[in-house]
Amino acid sequence: MKNITLRIGIVLVLLAVVFLASVVAGPRMINPFTADPISREILFSIRAPRSIVALLMGMALGASGAVLQGILRNPLADPYILGISSGASLSAALGILGGLSIFGSFTIPVFAFIGALFTGGIVGVMGWKRGGIWPERLLLAGVGLSFLFSSLLMLMMTISSDEGLRKAMLWIFGDLSMSDWSRIPYGLFFIAGGIALSAMRARALNALILGDEFAYSLGFSPHRERGMLFVSVGLLTAASVSLGGMIGFIGLLVPHMMRFFIGSDSRGLILSSALGGGILLCLADLISRTIMPPMELPAGIITAIIGSPYFLYLLRKKNVLGV
Repeated sequence: MKNITLRIGIVLVLLAVVFLASVVAGPRMINPFTADPISREILFSIRAPRSIVALLMGMALGASGAVLQGILRNPLADPYILGISSGASLSAALGILGGLSIFGSFTIPVFAFIGALFTGGIVGVMGWKRGGIWPERLLLAGVGLSFLFSSLLMLMMTISSDEGLRKAMLWIFGDLSMSDWSRIPYGLFFIAGGIALSAMRARALNALILGDEFAYSLGFSPHRERGMLFVSVGLLTAASVSLGGMIGFIGLLVPHMMRFFIGSDSRGLILSSALGGGILLCLADLISRTIMPPMELPAGIITAIIGSPYFLYLLRKKNVLGV
């Protein structure tokens, strides 16, 4: 246990370093102690909230990936595989392309969050059988809805000629340029709640990974525990997408990295995956801001470039799919 605590401490230190770098670095470095008033305004009004949003989104995706791979017992599972992100993106695109401003600057995040929760509810209902959530039904329902909502989203964007089309495209690929302080409190609330719920059920998740019969023998109800863990994944994914759009591969990549460094015990894996997700997305956002100045790339493109080769590597491993 001391070894795990030490390694989590190392991850925390790395997170602090990367987060600080993401705030002060960019097209030009800004020293907060010697900066002029304009540079300080850029630092605290633009870069700091953007880095915090990246941190929160990465933590949500990393933790939800660790939980989802456990409840589905599938090492290739990703938070977006359940279709929640597609539902959120479709709902957000409706708000963007429709020019809606019902909640002011919160309109698109609210639409995305509602769409994610609605989709999560549908997936949960379709995955429910004989008094509990079944992994196979949950996975198939998520994949089916993901294809449906993605197709509807592409249809909307194909027939649209509105100026909001570019904004919708940036949202889909994970654009953090619109981040501000106003989005952070509600994102922090839901993400902290989702991670806390996951962490409280970590022992049950360990049992579920070893099989339903083993979980029963330890006094856990597999269907009930999967239901609670699914709720946590839904909250985390919904909050992440509503903060900055779709960011892929973090939920797939980070839990595998943390299993190698921390171990497979969910009690340490969930927290370390959250921290690792924050590191990766802060780093991806920093790269997206600095690689082609003055142009900024969506952070989701960077994570996809990093994550795709690793996904193919996992697919090639003989023991991943049992073949």
